Amino acid sequence: MRQFGFHTLTALVILATPAAAEMEISLYLGSQSLPHSNFSGDIAGTPVNRTMKLEGRSFELPPYYGARAVYWRESGWGYGLELTHAKGYASDADRAALGVDRFEFSDGHNIITANLHRRWDDLWWNGRLTPYVLGGVGVALPHVDIEPTGGAHTYGYQLTGAAMRVGAGVSIDLTDRISAFGEYQFTYSQNTVDLNGGGTINADLKTNAINLGVSYRF
Repeated sequence: MRQFGFHTLTALVILATPAAAEMEISLYLGSQSLPHSNFSGDIAGTPVNRTMKLEGRSFELPPYYGARAVYWRESGWGYGLELTHAKGYASDADRAALGVDRFEFSDGHNIITANLHRRWDDLWWNGRLTPYVLGGVGVALPHVDIEPTGGAHTYGYQLTGAAMRVGAGVSIDLTDRISAFGEYQFTYSQNTVDLNGGGTINADLKTNAINLGVSYRF
């Protein structure tokens, strides 16, 4: 995945016009939730077809967070890469209904996308406030932690399917190079999880998030 990210970012940079361009690195934390999703498939031969609302637990370790790099052009368009470390935990009632001791993506329901950005400089407050929107497509790379009662434990990263994101926010300049921002983001991913001991879980997962972060331009 590191090689994929490096080559994708290189390709995006090549497409960008070098004149008056800048790089921006952003880090953020926030509050993330997951709406109800349908989980289907089977666990060690036992059919699964259940609608569940996973718990986000954004502020428990490991926390919800994200990072992105954007190459901005003078036109206000930007290209970049983004990683969001979202999380999802099945409730006690859902775990009991599924017959599992653990059912979570606790070290990240990780969404990795190549993004297109648009910002509008010099609109508000003498140019210090900059609204922007973003969208991207990529892959879901969750850390799967599912353990049927008395069964084989599935524990590790899996490339589970395609993903996308959209978002909108506003940044405020703190210095010539540093800014703070707040934004809303929505992600959607298609996931097929393979289980040790046999079985597959399928689910389309969505997240809603309010992010607060800082950016550095150079």
